Amino acid sequence: MAPVVHMPEPLCLIENTNGQLLVNPKALKILSAIQQPVVVVAIVGLYRTGKSYLMNKLAGKNKGFCVGSTVQTHTKGIWMWCVPHPEKPNHILVLLDTEGLGDIEKDDKKSDTQIFVLALLLSSTFVYNTMNTIDQRAIDLLHYVTELSNLLRTVTSPDLDGVDNAPDFMNVCPDLVWTVRDFYLDLEANGRLITADEYLENSLRPKQGTDRHLQNFNLPRLCIQKFFPIKKCFIFDLPTHRKKLAQLETLHNDDLDPEFVQQVADFCSYIFSHSKTKTLSGGIKVNGSHLESLVRTCVSAINSGDLPCMENVLALAQIKNSSAVQKAIDHYDQQMGQKLQLPTETLQELLDLHRVSEKGAMEVFMKNSFEDIDQGFQETLEILLEAKQNDFCKRNLEASLNRCSALLQDIFRPLEEDVKQGIYSKPGGHRLFLQKREELKAKYYQAPRKGIQAEKALQKYLQSKESVSVTIWQTDLVLTAREKEMEEARVKAEFMKAEEKRLGAILMQHQQRMEQRERLHREQVRQMEIKRLYQQALQQRDQERRLKEEAEKLKERFQAESRKLQDEIQHPQRNDSPDDTCILL
Repeated sequence: MAPVVHMPEPLCLIENTNGQLLVNPKALKILSAIQQPVVVVAIVGLYRTGKSYLMNKLAGKNKGFCVGSTVQTHTKGIWMWCVPHPEKPNHILVLLDTEGLGDIEKDDKKSDTQIFVLALLLSSTFVYNTMNTIDQRAIDLLHYVTELSNLLRTVTSPDLDGVDNAPDFMNVCPDLVWTVRDFYLDLEANGRLITADEYLENSLRPKQGTDRHLQNFNLPRLCIQKFFPIKKCFIFDLPTHRKKLAQLETLHNDDLDPEFVQQVADFCSYIFSHSKTKTLSGGIKVNGSHLESLVRTCVSAINSGDLPCMENVLALAQIKNSSAVQKAIDHYDQQMGQKLQLPTETLQELLDLHRVSEKGAMEVFMKNSFEDIDQGFQETLEILLEAKQNDFCKRNLEASLNRCSALLQDIFRPLEEDVKQGIYSKPGGHRLFLQKREELKAKYYQAPRKGIQAEKALQKYLQSKESVSVTIWQTDLVLTAREKEMEEARVKAEFMKAEEKRLGAILMQHQQRMEQRERLHREQVRQMEIKRLYQQALQQRDQERRLKEEAEKLKERFQAESRKLQDEIQHPQRNDSPDDTCILL
């Protein structure tokens, strides 16, 4: 039978001394003796925001973790309290209370980062305690520390190494419980009441759009959602009058706001019923001994300098963003290599494929980048992608020219052989020559995937063979001038007809494109009109609602005045003064 854990009060697990993290041997000894699986709940947040009070409630005590009554922070480092789990038999609940973030008395701010990351790596349920609202600063800080914890996993023991598949990743990452203290807003969105979970979901929801501002807005939210597959939010009213907050741990529930008491009870109930056993990648259920090794490994890695401090975010960004750029380029090359077949039939076909691959590359970059504040790496990526586009355009031209040159040589080789054999050196020979040349041109036009150099290559080839045509024509003149004249007129007419047909086809295509553009324009105008009418309807509905509300108020006022007048008519003596009564008597 596993030994019973008895800790009457918390004990310092990790001490923060002059920027150096020191592990308490006594605390490690307690952990090493725990054979049962552990549920690790850690809390992190700004100093003097009531974190210790919540942890005491989870321990089932009013006192334990120090609840200070001054502006000076009390908890230093990470304190541990191991108690039997109230709802999971043969499990130990390990509570980790951390020193407050943002303490103005601390000289070295990097300890905030270290404590934050340790709490993430050690916990199975991570409580993020913020004040008043869920704001952008809190989201950015949580995003930054999740990135650091992922980085630390790659440089520590195999048990903390990065996990590729989603099930293992979910086991490694803790559940997120976001607590908002002294909440003063109305839980309302779009005119309806919402839950605390919906408030958190709305705060972490990305916005639609692709511009840089929206990408920077969405990046931390997407990373947080990926890092914390399971999220929960609790809001807490002010516990009591501010003058009594200094004695919070000595106050009974009767002295506290009933709403706050119920909110704390709901929080504890959720933690007890939903917090899962600490699990490492590979499905390893952590007991006290495992947790002891985990503490040693993480603290050692941080003390060795593997974790960048908050001020050294640029170094982390340089590493991650350089890698993100390369991953984006690799993705672009892969997509273009799989989908692009040179030469393309039109330049637009190449540009469309480039845009799709470019968009995918930008998504890969945004997914893997970190703190690209001035968009320097994104601009670098854009320059590289533009260079690749130009290179593909150049290669497309060359491929088209090579393809067309080979195709022309293959198609017109029989004609060149016939010329050499003198087949067209006869009366009417030039007409036959031109006829054959037009047939071969048609065959050339029908050949697929010639690319954007098709017409240019053909005209260049025909110009190079113009002397042959002239020679045949002169020979034809010598043999029979009259017949040649007649033949030439006929050939010319056919030629002009063919040209007219080709130009007519071009004109028809142009007209079709113009008609298509006109249809698109009309559709856009129609959509804009629909949108305008919709907005007008919304405004009219809002105006009608306001008029209705004003009418209701006037009605209520009129009814009140009517009741008052009726009361005066029915009870006129109420308005008579005592002196008037005496006079009447």
